Amino acid sequence: MFHPTTCRRSHDDHDSTAHECENRHLGSTAGLWRRVSDVASLTYRNLVHIAREPLQLSDVTIQPILFTALFVYVFGAGITMPHGGSYAQYAIAGMLALNLTTSAMGTAVGLSNDLNGGIIDRFRSLPMWRPAVLVGRSMTDLLTALICTAFVAGTGLLVGWRPERGILYTLAGFAVFWLFSYALSWGCACLGIISKGPESAQGVGLVILFPLAIVSNALVPTAHMPAALRSFANWNPSAPSRPRPDSSSATRTRQCWCARGRCSTPSRRRCCGRSSCS
Repeated sequence: MFHPTTCRRSHDDHDSTAHECENRHLGSTAGLWRRVSDVASLTYRNLVHIAREPLQLSDVTIQPILFTALFVYVFGAGITMPHGGSYAQYAIAGMLALNLTTSAMGTAVGLSNDLNGGIIDRFRSLPMWRPAVLVGRSMTDLLTALICTAFVAGTGLLVGWRPERGILYTLAGFAVFWLFSYALSWGCACLGIISKGPESAQGVGLVILFPLAIVSNALVPTAHMPAALRSFANWNPSAPSRPRPDSSSATRTRQCWCARGRCSTPSRRRCCGRSSCS
């Protein structure tokens, strides 16, 4: 009958035997809970590191406030929205995507630091679920994404942003951002694994993530961009919105309806500004 102490003795004898014992243990009824426990332990470890050095959260606390104020009050003052409306209302979703994308570099840097610091070798010697290191890191990043969302939303409310579809739709939109952030953390984890050190992970991550975060139709209208850049901005997976028709095209559409006598429905008559079509 398998017993955890047997696994520990076997590990002292030979690594391969320890791995076999680990697999047998994880295949038991309590295997799932063992994996959850390993993930929770490593997530707690990462949170303890953050608690000891709170400035690690500067990219999801201070940065969202600075970026939101910078884009809304500096860049937004010089941008005329082609469809009208407030730039703050237009750009807050882009601010959330921007901050979540740039903060994902912490995954690559943290994992690369663990690999080069020797702690991963210690984890390999323990009878634990091997992927728990990566899953625990990604769960920590998901928790920091929640903090980033709160700061972006709070700053957005201060600068004039208001949800348009109610709290449930707003939370659903935030959930999409959280899923995107979680997926991006795994890509950055791969970058941290192949990097030679934390500095190279941060440098390469900046080169990849910065264009992904900035070149987006969620921050500025893309109508006046060069064709190639506009295509990339409209394709960019970090962009939470797509270009909306400008006011001139909407005016032309209303004029077309009225000229052709197609404003027969009440809604189209209201758009045309008349009670009936003649």
